[in-house]
Amino acid sequence: MAIEAITMPQLGESVTEGTISKWLVSKGDKVNKYDPIAEVVTDKVNAEIPSSFTGVISEIVAEEGSTLKVGEVICKIETEEERPQTEKTVTKEEKPREDEKILQNNKYRYSPAVLKLSQQHNIDLSMVKGTGKGGRITRKDVLAFIQSQSKSKEELTVESKERTLEKMTGSAVKEEKREPVKANVGDTEIPVTGVRKVIAENMVRSKREIPHAWTMMEADVTGLVQYRDSLKDQFKRKEGFNLTYFAFFVKAVAQALIEFPEMNATWAGDKIIRRKDIHISIAVATDDALFVPVIKHADEKSIKGIARDIAELSEKVRNNQLRPEDSQGGTFTVNNTGSFGSVQSMGIINYPQAAILQVESIVKRPVIKDGGMIAIRDMVNLCLSLDHRVIDGLVAGRFLNRVKEIVENMNKDTISIY
Repeated sequence: MAIEAITMPQLGESVTEGTISKWLVSKGDKVNKYDPIAEVVTDKVNAEIPSSFTGVISEIVAEEGSTLKVGEVICKIETEEERPQTEKTVTKEEKPREDEKILQNNKYRYSPAVLKLSQQHNIDLSMVKGTGKGGRITRKDVLAFIQSQSKSKEELTVESKERTLEKMTGSAVKEEKREPVKANVGDTEIPVTGVRKVIAENMVRSKREIPHAWTMMEADVTGLVQYRDSLKDQFKRKEGFNLTYFAFFVKAVAQALIEFPEMNATWAGDKIIRRKDIHISIAVATDDALFVPVIKHADEKSIKGIARDIAELSEKVRNNQLRPEDSQGGTFTVNNTGSFGSVQSMGIINYPQAAILQVESIVKRPVIKDGGMIAIRDMVNLCLSLDHRVIDGLVAGRFLNRVKEIVENMNKDTISIY
């Protein structure tokens, strides 16, 4: 018999931890490989963890409600097969490898070029790993070591500057002196669930690391509203799911992202990554949490296809059936804040994306049209939050104006839902 560890898996892009919400097995239970053993929640998904082995659960390491980093052990299982002892392991224990002898013999043999380069940069050659024959240190090895040392110093300098800035602003001092918040008589204390804790940490990380900028435009969507309202009942009877306004806005954003690839990007430290695929994340709320499933290749789908994805993903969230792959790969987020009556809001960017668009409530307002006439029109605010490291204001303004132009020209004569 052998004891194997089952660890917290990666349950979504940028997800670093998960919370055990419920164990589906107990110590002593027999399980087969791929059988679900626990339910886990993150800020992006509710999922079941499958067993990696066939055997008997020997120890439950993580309790229900505990939050673990990806890779940490959640339980141990006694498998039916003995772990084989490899020939390499036995050989290594019994006698030194031949290449280790060669390496030892060549440890202090360096070429003049290597010695000169090490002296110029004040490098201890005993710290350099050789990749030449028999472990000899080459000029290339020394150059690689110099580069790695320079990078480490640069990272330390950046970290030092960040700490200095913290001290200058007083944020570090304030954190140390902050008194714990206490409940008063009559207050109700509500324990923070694992999923709420992860959401909070990700929101703080997004605001701390991303310099947010914000802009808003107003769009006249009277034609879109009339077109959708004329089709919604027939569409529901025929297709079995709702034709929402939101599907039209997601389609408009996907179309605009094709024209403005700068918006479909991610900050990666020393580079900006522009994503080839357009995968739209949509925010779906439950009573106590917020999940962000993804509509894959939204630019290739019709309004009907997008509406179907919205319906199916929302249903999965409500029934706790969202899989990790349903929340992975998002490149831009569209949030339907108008569904609960909001008319203006600033979204926190869905890390590590570069922007999020809030689609607010469609409301009827008097608008002055050409010729000075006042007309009642269906108006909506489009609110864009952007990562100012990745996107300049000019590009963001042009992108948002293009989204506005697309939705203002959506009507029965210009677009088909199929």
